[in-house]
Amino acid sequence: MKMRQGLFLILLASLACAAQAADMPYHHGKLPRLGSAIALIYDEQTQQPLYRKNENEVVPIASITKLMTAMVILDARLPLDEPITITREDRDRLKGTKSRLRDGMTLSRGDLLALALMASENRAASALARTFPGGTPVMVALMNAKARELGMDDSSFTGPSSFTGPTGLQSENVSTARDLVKMVQAAESYPEIKRATTQSAHTVQVGARQVLRFGNTNPLVRSKAWDIGLSKTGYISEAGRCLVMKVRLSDRPTVIVLLDSWGTHTRVGDANRIKNWVEAPARQASFRSRIR
Repeated sequence: MKMRQGLFLILLASLACAAQAADMPYHHGKLPRLGSAIALIYDEQTQQPLYRKNENEVVPIASITKLMTAMVILDARLPLDEPITITREDRDRLKGTKSRLRDGMTLSRGDLLALALMASENRAASALARTFPGGTPVMVALMNAKARELGMDDSSFTGPSSFTGPTGLQSENVSTARDLVKMVQAAESYPEIKRATTQSAHTVQVGARQVLRFGNTNPLVRSKAWDIGLSKTGYISEAGRCLVMKVRLSDRPTVIVLLDSWGTHTRVGDANRIKNWVEAPARQASFRSRIR
């Protein structure tokens, strides 16, 4: 009797696994070899991870922070056409990063938001925080409150005493891959963020004669092979190279989080390896149908 019950339970488990596999047309063979120390591939349709690697480790997230910066600014419904002038206060004195935005240049809040997101412009993010109602300390507090609202329980942004929190330059801005899936999903509901992070370039008018063109820090947005709905890169030495994206793979909405990649091209290479791994079954099925 016990043997029959055991066999029955095994059969049920096998049927459940088969049903789940049938619902997920993803590659279940050899896992991709990724160079990123932390990775998470999340299928939004099933609300399950397809691949995970150290997804609960709390680590610095660098300029991925700017997605939260943008959401807080947009939540405040500040006028995007309001002019903001870059000042000496917006210079990066922590890491010494360079910028094409010079003291005295005046751009609209909307242009600064776009540059912070797609070109990861630190002075743009700093100016946005500096001119936020109540200043940078209030903005950082709202960023942490937004994280709690989204259920990002293992994430935090630098406190009110720091004036670099909204840029992501400080290693105290931390999160997990699992939390960043939530942040990406929330950020995708903002049309301004989707548009800015997926455009290949953004041009701004500075004064009467000067025009500046900025490129997206994620080269994949320029590839026709990718269907990207949201994108953000990040880098500081403590965080390594980071990349988060909302994409369609095998015609399914998927979130990709890659953190702590040290090679210059590793995060892009990892993203392409993920794409090939996920879409391999569909390509194989298409090939088999053509040779029948």
